[in-house]
Amino acid sequence: MRKIAIYGKGGIGKSTVASTLSAALSTLGYRVMQIGCDPKADSTLKLTNGRAVTPVMSYLREHGTCHSLDAIALEGFNGIVCVEAGGPTPGLGCAGRGIVATFDLLEELHAFEEYKPDYVLFDVLGDVVCGGFAMPLREGRAEEVMVVTSGEKMSLFAASNIKKALDGFAERNYARLKGLILNRREVPGEEWIVRRFADEVGTEILADIPRDNAVQWYEEQNRTVIQGNPDLPISRVFLGLARRIAGE
Repeated sequence: MRKIAIYGKGGIGKSTVASTLSAALSTLGYRVMQIGCDPKADSTLKLTNGRAVTPVMSYLREHGTCHSLDAIALEGFNGIVCVEAGGPTPGLGCAGRGIVATFDLLEELHAFEEYKPDYVLFDVLGDVVCGGFAMPLREGRAEEVMVVTSGEKMSLFAASNIKKALDGFAERNYARLKGLILNRREVPGEEWIVRRFADEVGTEILADIPRDNAVQWYEEQNRTVIQGNPDLPISRVFLGLARRIAGE
């Protein structure tokens, strides 16, 4: 089982990348689990055809405790197990607590032993790397980190902060940076900008994802491009990334 955390600035397309990568890995025959670590709890919607997963924090607020994985997990496309951490009531509490509570509950219910995934993808907001949002980086929760970025300044700023957090955990043998995923925003000189940044932080670009209207078209149907048409050029980019990760 490989646990991979996908970080990135809010609005950079991180959840789209995570869901499409999950779909691609499952298409290659792997058992996948995706855990949304954002208070909005919308990471997995494209894998469930828009059917909302009950967020862990919402369930715990209503019931106090949880004794069944069926209450907080939903199997979507190709059997991908979908879980959403959720967050506190808006305006109250720390958003990162949803991640902490979710990790604790999944361990308590032996979720990984039950579902036996080959890959677990954590979709994590990367604007702040503190408290609960840093949890996937720590204590062996995830072994690898991939950062979704564009050539935009604030996107690279968030990526730099994530790298600094990883460097701070280096002596503890926590998660390591596997590489960047360039999700293009049509910034002038974008490839050069991101490649220079990758060189500066000592990593590589794992995939270069072009802008493609097919992504938005299928998202409106609550599907990824892999589900919509795996033969599209943009789908082949994601399948190529999945194969690279899997070492195929």
